Amino acid sequence: MTLPLNPAFAATEPPPVMEARRWLLGVTHPADRPLINVSQAAPVESPPLGLRQALAEAALNDPNAHLYGPVLGLPALREEIAMQWSAAYGGEIAAAQVAITQGCNQAFTAIMATLAGPGDEVILPTPWYFNHKMWLDMASVTTVPLDTGATLIPDAEVAAALITERTKAIVLVSPNNPGGVEYPAETLRAFRDLAQARGLALIVDETYRDFDSRTGAPHDLFTDPDWAGTFIHLYSFSKAYRLTGHRVGAVVASEARLAEVEKFLDTVAICPGQLGQIGALWGMRNLGQWVAGERDEILSRRRAMTEGFHALPGWKLLGCGAYFAYVEHPFDLASDALCKRLVSEASLLMLPGTMFQPEGSAAGKRQIRIAFANVDATGIAEMFRRLAAFTP
Repeated sequence: MTLPLNPAFAATEPPPVMEARRWLLGVTHPADRPLINVSQAAPVESPPLGLRQALAEAALNDPNAHLYGPVLGLPALREEIAMQWSAAYGGEIAAAQVAITQGCNQAFTAIMATLAGPGDEVILPTPWYFNHKMWLDMASVTTVPLDTGATLIPDAEVAAALITERTKAIVLVSPNNPGGVEYPAETLRAFRDLAQARGLALIVDETYRDFDSRTGAPHDLFTDPDWAGTFIHLYSFSKAYRLTGHRVGAVVASEARLAEVEKFLDTVAICPGQLGQIGALWGMRNLGQWVAGERDEILSRRRAMTEGFHALPGWKLLGCGAYFAYVEHPFDLASDALCKRLVSEASLLMLPGTMFQPEGSAAGKRQIRIAFANVDATGIAEMFRRLAAFTP
């Protein structure tokens, strides 16, 4: 007997990172050519010692760390975010406008669950972050692709032509995953104005904000006294403090919106993990200089990626920033087939553009995402050596 399956789930593609890992099954890499894994954008090292000690102290001596907490997160962490974000963006954010989630993916799903249901539409720029697309598919929400062209920067005027009576939101990610590009402040402002004029939500995912190459606030959306009427901000602590396994993210939105988010979170997780929140709070209060050093290292690797692709014949760098390089390959071979061959023939694990574009996209067949944050200068140089030597 076969049990029922929600047809929306049946129509949703498998998780791309897990799919790529299956390409490794049965593949043996030579001793002198170990695997270089640039498929996933997640820190692989532990948090700094001070943060680990704070986690251990809480685990040993804080009884509340092992109990249910508030559905929307620890008040002290919400207050810290409100204070630091207000200063960083030059706006006014109240603690009651902040919610803590189990990672930024849950922040997105919680917000989207309050905004759109079956038959509604949400605009996603392409190439898109595949987990955003997966959630919309599973929720029977129609994804409307917004082509970003050669620059990978979305255009608000182009987006305006895609809006229908079913459109509920526009989603932007900056610095972008997978494209690596940093959206100009005027681009975000234009999308805010469009969303405001059309009664839509503008969701901006700033998971990689801490590794933006620009100094100062990346946008001025929070300076609008009425920002909460249109703008919803998402963030992750996973990258800045290496807290991926603790799953700590955040939503900044209107109090009314968070009252609806609370319904979703209460049924999914009851509350965010206490230890992860304690770690995030400690990091916010103590790791400013350490994060700045991490940013400098990522920017150094970004320069190495930029220089390497400019010197690699036939390859075209479309975008590079935060954790990602997004490139166009020169071969007469679809990117998914190419990436599978790179695993066995060059010991390189990358994700094809077909995972970030609509099905059948010609652009996706030429594109590849490379997550370089976990590869040092030596590893980056070796990656380019292998790409230069590869022939299909």
